Parts: sequence; C-alpha cells; structure tokens
Amino acid sequence: MSTILITGATSGLGRYVAFELVRAGHVVLAHGRDAARTERLVEELRTEGAAEAFVADLASLSEVRELGARVARAHPELDVLINNAGVGAGAPGAGRELSVDGHELRLAVDYLAPVALTRALLPVLRGNPPARIVNVGSVGQEPVSFDDIEFRRGYDGFAAYTRAKFALAAHTFALAEELAGTGVAVNVLHPATFMDTAMVREGGVAPWSTVADGAPGVLALATRDLGTGGYFDGTSPSRAHEAAYDRDVQKRLTAVTDQLLSL
Repeated sequence: MSTILITGATSGLGRYVAFELVRAGHVVLAHGRDAARTERLVEELRTEGAAEAFVADLASLSEVRELGARVARAHPELDVLINNAGVGAGAPGAGRELSVDGHELRLAVDYLAPVALTRALLPVLRGNPPARIVNVGSVGQEPVSFDDIEFRRGYDGFAAYTRAKFALAAHTFALAEELAGTGVAVNVLHPATFMDTAMVREGGVAPWSTVADGAPGVLALATRDLGTGGYFDGTSPSRAHEAAYDRDVQKRLTAVTDQLLSL
C-alpha cells in the first residue's frame, strides 16, 4: 500500500479519487485550501481508512513549498504525488487574475504550483522507489507564448488554462527524462472531458462526463506501473500537443520556470 498526497481533494475529481484510494487501503494525505472543508473531508475518509489533512493555498508559492516541507517531515514514506488541484478558465468574460505572488493565476496554480510542490517532494519520492508522480492535465493544450508568459496581452481565460496545461505536459516529459533510472515515474493525463465539477460549471459549460468517468486514469497511474513520460487520455496512452515534446521548447520552459519560481 502507498502513501499518497493528492492536491485539491476537497471536491470534484480529487474528492472522488481520495475515497477510492483510501478504500483500497492506501494512506491518503488530502490537501485542500480551506481548513474546515479539508478537516471535514478527512473525518469522512477516516471512516473508510487512513487519512490526514494538509492545508495550503496553491496560489502562494511560499505555501506550496511549506506544504511540501510539512508532508516530507510527517511522511518520509511518501511514494505517490497526485497534482490534481487546478483553476479552470473562469466565468465567461472574466478578466485576468493574479496569484498571491503576482503571477497570472492559471499559470500559478495549474503549472507553477505543481512544479514547485514536485521539486519540494522529489527527495522523499526518490527515496521510496518505485514512486509515482501523476499530473492531472487536459486535452486542451495551447503552446505558451515565451514573450508573454504571464499573458498580459489579449488575455483570455480559456487560453490561459490551456497554456498552463500545455506547460504541465511539457514539464512532465522533461522531468521524466531527468528522472530516468531513479525509480520515480512521472506521467500526465487528461482524465475526462468537461466533468461535472464546479470548475466546469463556472465556465458556463454543460458537463459531458462525471468525475467517476475521470477517476480510472488517475487511479491507474497512481497505483500501477505504466511506464514514465507518458500522456494518457483516461486510461489509454495518447499524444499531447506535439510542441510539448520539442526539446527546445522544454528547455526554454524550464529556464523561464526557474526564473518565475525564484522571483
């Protein structure tokens, strides 16, 4: 059985996956932004198995790093990280929003936060092979604009979301190569299209699928050996945006990411 940290566990896909994992006998470290909601979730999870609450605002990089430090101290046996939390496209017509650190919000939460959390937890994960990192991405991917990474010009919420998910996919492929041979597998997936979540409803989209439809892919990557450096559509191996595999794009993205994380 594994010790699994799942971000964004208080609602939607994260909540569903947390219950499936704890019922299967895994130790679930449930992250949420709101302390009361996270504690209520963990109380429910504990009726099924072992769970612990971790609270942090992923729109704050300092809180992301502190989350990683707290988890590492409390659970040196951690062997699975599921980067599930995210911010959707926002309400139709909504303007550009900023994170606590002044980054464009979707870039901050959907990309910078999982990168920073992964980096904070890599020493622990590398110490517990075979370990797994599961990045919850999207089939919606649009290459980032390196000359306007913060999307200051012509902002659009859906485009900001798809750019962040593209970055997460490209990061996944580069990290998988970096971690080759270490016993840490890292993969990215599109769980399901327009699941019935608050994120999708906020965007004014009628849901096409349920969180139960999206869970099998996440669960498979979190609990089974399915290789590394892959992109999955649900449980099926697939292809991300072709530009996400471009080594030059990956290198430029890593350099820009390092700059953003050091600000």
